[in-house]
Amino acid sequence: MEFQQLITKHKSEFFPLLGFDINTRKHIVFNGSKSNKDLDNATLSDVEKFTNYSSKILKYNNAFASIGGYLEKRVIYKNTKHFENSDRNIHLGLDIFMVAETPIFVPIDAEIHSFSNNVGNGNYGPTIILKHNIEENIFYTLYGHLSLQSLENKKIGQFLPKGTEFCAIGNYPENGNWPPHLHFQIIIDIQDNYGDYIGVCAAKDLKFYSKNCPNPNLILQSKLL
Repeated sequence: MEFQQLITKHKSEFFPLLGFDINTRKHIVFNGSKSNKDLDNATLSDVEKFTNYSSKILKYNNAFASIGGYLEKRVIYKNTKHFENSDRNIHLGLDIFMVAETPIFVPIDAEIHSFSNNVGNGNYGPTIILKHNIEENIFYTLYGHLSLQSLENKKIGQFLPKGTEFCAIGNYPENGNWPPHLHFQIIIDIQDNYGDYIGVCAAKDLKFYSKNCPNPNLILQSKLL
């Protein structure tokens, strides 16, 4: 069974990632591409300015979150140390920009595959990867840019029932020095990665990564995306 068919078959069983049906509260689409003229060099090179911009658009639109970015070709990495001298600019997850310390919940029964604090300006910061099994089909979900506290009392192999509050969105600089948001990504084949997995790829690698990292909205289920 194709992954999309599998998730669609079981979509009613997923617990909301944010603890509530995202479609019951106003959210907007985040645009991190070059068509967003507000994301100029001055904004992108200063995390405080970038955070103020993110907060401003939420307040202006009376929204609790701005969400988007799957397979988006982005400009937001060009002033980031982690992507310096890299041709990677296509985003493989969804970003959910919200206030720091927003709790995140396990969408379907899981065990902790791995976790790490991926330090460095522009990196994930605190990161947790969960392993799931539906009808003997193994897949993984990655949660990046978390709070440092999210890594406390975690153990590899630890069982987490769906609906468990298990982490929270981090603030800068501990979250990789980004505006507060969750990077949420699905991974089918984790390969030999632990506590980390590529979240932005180059165009030349898109065929592989777009298949290995399906659209996270299959789980998030926002009607805007």
